[in-house]
Amino acid sequence: MSLIMTYVGSKGCVMVGDKRSIGFLGDKTQRELLEEDLYSGKIKTTEKLFQKAEELDIALKITDESEKVRNLGKVLVGEVKLRTTTETKRKRIYATTNGYHQVELSGSNIKKVQSGKSSIVVFGNKFTKEIANKSLKKHWKSKISLKEVGKIFQSVMEDVAKITPTVSSQYDIFIIHPQLDHKHAMELLRNTLISDVEELRKWREKLKQDMLEKTRDIQMATRIITQGEVGRVKKVDGTEVEVILAPGVEALNMDWNVLANAGDSIIMKMEEPNPLNLGDLVVIEDENLCVKKNKTCLSCDIILCRTSE
Repeated sequence: MSLIMTYVGSKGCVMVGDKRSIGFLGDKTQRELLEEDLYSGKIKTTEKLFQKAEELDIALKITDESEKVRNLGKVLVGEVKLRTTTETKRKRIYATTNGYHQVELSGSNIKKVQSGKSSIVVFGNKFTKEIANKSLKKHWKSKISLKEVGKIFQSVMEDVAKITPTVSSQYDIFIIHPQLDHKHAMELLRNTLISDVEELRKWREKLKQDMLEKTRDIQMATRIITQGEVGRVKKVDGTEVEVILAPGVEALNMDWNVLANAGDSIIMKMEEPNPLNLGDLVVIEDENLCVKKNKTCLSCDIILCRTSE
């Protein structure tokens, strides 16, 4: 679902990338049929894509907000991604004056690197690459400036967007012209690649940790008591009420760490002093913490949960 074109020359570098992203939701077999028609060029407009998706009972989410190319100052980076159920594969190009690296990654692991000095590199599916290459041949000139390359890339992007909905008419384009010979270009690209992939690794680790924490939050949230017995009054001092936790109940802080187990005491508060007796039952009714006999409202700054056993 991408078209990225890169020009690497002795005077500088130009890169353009479309902004389309398409999400498919539905039966795997039907989804594959839709993707086959889409990538082969049978579906030529967004309207036809939605019609075909409806026929196959596939839900689509189409946006034109993806950032597939980046400007890192002296280096331009373009990336296309392929997500599977087990991994995310990435194909990147790092480009500058007089040099580029094409990199294939699985997750954040580098699988393959291909380098060059000058070239026009096109990323996309087979159909979009064919259209783009034909359009490039049509517009290209023998002697050309970076600015003219940019205009040609824009024309090609617009040509392709008219023929397939996998590419949007919206795109990002960058032109840079650092003064670098091939040796220094390769050194800069290597350092940039290593640094950028390390940032990707850190991002993936953080994403993984965030997902684990969200999963844990969901699991823990199911244990929060919204109805039932919490404990019994042990002591009353003004507005403070000491409560012994009932069997199967524990108190946790906001990070889900255990502060008190069943049989331990915790402190709750009343808004104003009320006559309570030792042994009075403390409950949660309709998500409200209170003393059962007279509905005296209580509060505490901890989370009351069922134990995990």
